[in-house]
Amino acid sequence: MKRVSKIPRIPRRKRDTNKGNYGKILIVAGSPGFTGAAYLAGKGALLCGSGLVTVGCPESLLPILASKFTCVMTLPLPETDSHSLSEAALAAILAKCETCDAVAIGPGIGTQVQTKSLVHALVREVRIPLIIDADGLNNLTGSAQILLERKAPVMVTPHPGEMSRLIGISIDQIQKNREGVAVQFSRKYKVVTVLKGYKTVVTDGERVYINRTGNPGMATGGTGDILTGMVASFIGQGFGLFESAQLAVYLHGFAGDMAAKKYGEVSLIATDLLESLPRAILSHQRSKHR
Repeated sequence: MKRVSKIPRIPRRKRDTNKGNYGKILIVAGSPGFTGAAYLAGKGALLCGSGLVTVGCPESLLPILASKFTCVMTLPLPETDSHSLSEAALAAILAKCETCDAVAIGPGIGTQVQTKSLVHALVREVRIPLIIDADGLNNLTGSAQILLERKAPVMVTPHPGEMSRLIGISIDQIQKNREGVAVQFSRKYKVVTVLKGYKTVVTDGERVYINRTGNPGMATGGTGDILTGMVASFIGQGFGLFESAQLAVYLHGFAGDMAAKKYGEVSLIATDLLESLPRAILSHQRSKHR
């Protein structure tokens, strides 16, 4: 097992580039009561440098998200009677993926029957790098083997609870062997795994990175959704999946540390992390030692 500590660099931008050079990202997110998850993931991707970011959401939620986004595009998708994503959304998502460099699914989408069927179909059919987070992972409970039926590289970003549901062991068992559990999952399903939490583990089954940034103030709703968008952004910009996860996790925690210095850990909320993200990225670009 190779341990990795050096953080990838974000290259300086050449003058003769345009938005098409920095990745086109699709994020499938949101359901009633969880539009914030879609917003945070989209904004996280945008702040990490993506040229174009589109958030696909249930069509009835479009007015809410469109009013929150200025620089992120929105894609209304077919929905069920309960306004969650429908199986009928598959065709539109796959069509959009044909013009994108990476797709993330899961933040706030819920676990309704049709949404679960949609997630399973997307895992099988998507042909660009796929990040699965949050309810995307919850919809794979008892069906993780579907990951082996995919056509594209996959990254999963579970917290211990989501990992517990995926593999059927207790959170306590996972926390006692975080690195081992993540490595075993990556090897079994041939994915990049980001096991979130204190000292987040990033592994592709052969390499392991243990993150040292971050603080307990980040244990608040929405911070994981931001990370989803960040990872997708770096993949879209041409970083490998492992390197994208490593860079995103590091900067996510670094921005959280900056936010904690300004607001304290108790009052830190996810949007504070977004506010600090540009400074974290700029500091990392300027540093010669990371």
